Amino acid sequence: MLRNLPLRITLSSALIFNLAASPAMLSGQQAPADVPSITIRSNTRLVTVDVVVTDKKGQPVPGLKPENFTLEENGKKQKISIFVPPGIANHTSSTPLPPGVISNHPENVGPAGVPTVLLLDATNSPFSNQAYARSQMLKYVLDQGQSGHTMAVFTLSDQLHVLQQFTSDPQVLMTAIRKFRPVEQILQSAAPPPESHAMVSGPATAASGAAIGSAGLAIQQFADLQVGFNLERRTLITLDAMKALSRILGGLPGRKNVVWLTASLPFDLIPEDRNMSEAELLAELPGQGAQRSVSVNAAGSFAAEARHLHAQEIKDAEAQLASADIAIYPVDLTGLMSGMEGSAASQGSVYSDTAISGRALATLSNQQSNQATMEEVALQTGGRAYKNQNEIMDGITLATSDDKASYSLGYYPENKKWDGKFRSLKVKVDQSDTHLRYRKGFFAVEAGPTKNTNYDQDVAAALGIGAPATQVWFMAQAKPTDPGKVRVVFLVDAHTLSAEDSGGSKKMNVSLYASLYDANGRNLGTGGTKIDQAFDAATYQKILDQGMRVPIEMNLPAGAKEVRAAVLDGKTGFIGTASGPIAQ
Repeated sequence: MLRNLPLRITLSSALIFNLAASPAMLSGQQAPADVPSITIRSNTRLVTVDVVVTDKKGQPVPGLKPENFTLEENGKKQKISIFVPPGIANHTSSTPLPPGVISNHPENVGPAGVPTVLLLDATNSPFSNQAYARSQMLKYVLDQGQSGHTMAVFTLSDQLHVLQQFTSDPQVLMTAIRKFRPVEQILQSAAPPPESHAMVSGPATAASGAAIGSAGLAIQQFADLQVGFNLERRTLITLDAMKALSRILGGLPGRKNVVWLTASLPFDLIPEDRNMSEAELLAELPGQGAQRSVSVNAAGSFAAEARHLHAQEIKDAEAQLASADIAIYPVDLTGLMSGMEGSAASQGSVYSDTAISGRALATLSNQQSNQATMEEVALQTGGRAYKNQNEIMDGITLATSDDKASYSLGYYPENKKWDGKFRSLKVKVDQSDTHLRYRKGFFAVEAGPTKNTNYDQDVAAALGIGAPATQVWFMAQAKPTDPGKVRVVFLVDAHTLSAEDSGGSKKMNVSLYASLYDANGRNLGTGGTKIDQAFDAATYQKILDQGMRVPIEMNLPAGAKEVRAAVLDGKTGFIGTASGPIAQ
């Protein structure tokens, strides 16, 4: 892992002198002009809200203009500064890279249309649900193969994994999906307590009854501990996956759709605050607020426990998803249920009518709770939940159909205080008989290090995912120089870096990493450097115009074939990664 390797930190006046110079093989690339990035990094924040506008029949409403929309933040009208109607290309056409050059720019790694990720969740789904989801994904790709939709395929088990990066080739997608093999959940839920069969074989004494009661209590306490531990692990794995999705998709312009195929989600995206009154909950939180179903909102529910124990982590994850402009479309893998599935799976047992009825009601209640949590996550991100249907491939179609009806509105908030509080959003259209869907708000979380932040660990996680992180854009080239040496040259797009005002200058804090790997994926060595300096106005403008050029000199171990590069913005924690072969 990267965090376990010593970094060779170098910073010299010669390096600083060359920051604004362009390397021979690399050329600066500007951000796409037609679609804005979600965040302007130099002390100004652009907030974008994607609004899906349909008529009463569910069909897209085309031709709307900025003046047709009204946008409010916490009840105050905001000026719409950016407007992107449906159908506008997300980025410029791809241009071939020079030999040996790697890049995570959107035109090099992102799709031409709205990015859609199919995420098969094995962490929160039983084996049988995973198998059915896989077959439905294959069926969808087969049926929609000529639609031209660009998709990526991810899975979630112990962490987020990439089966296939973005492609519109149905054969490539089907090959990737076939690679997935359903697995048992890494953290299985505890079995339910034994059912009462309403049968007794022989007389029961007071002593035997007490012993049975004591044993039953011990079993239940153990089961409760197991359920709690498993829920904790599922929560942490799911939170890490949301953060990883934000890193991968955050730098791609415009709306991103994540079709999350799962049997349950361990939390929704509003932290639990048990000191809030019902009136405050209804006023401050999106979704159904105090009107959320009891199973989701109750202090004893799984979702509520996760919200309470991981309030700050959930708030951070929600802020990152909002900043990355990600809409989540949960698809319930359980489909139509009678409540008897668990009892039918128990072989050789004898059940009373009361036990069967209780099991069925408990199963259905649990499913309703899971579905309510999915609905909240969809509502909070601007997606839609798909439930109570067996043809889950139709749920995938929901996300792709929204592309034709999605308008992007961008505004600079009048409230400049980024205090971590929730800000509600409200959008109106001056046309009747329209239905609007958008995320109902966001947490104004200040991007940057917190008490337990470990940026080296974050960089290592980003490099291990298997897909480029796009929050910071850069190009790089690793090329052998003297015998046994290699020079890795970075050209970072400074538009994606933060810069603080410092006495008339601009201060930047940027760390750069390069790791070398052999053909078997074994790490052979890591080097790094850090830029932590204020630049005068003229130099900073050159860096913006031409890019930040930074070289790293490293030893070249025998067998090194691949370079994995990363750039970290030390102020915001945003990360960019890219990988590719070492130039010969």
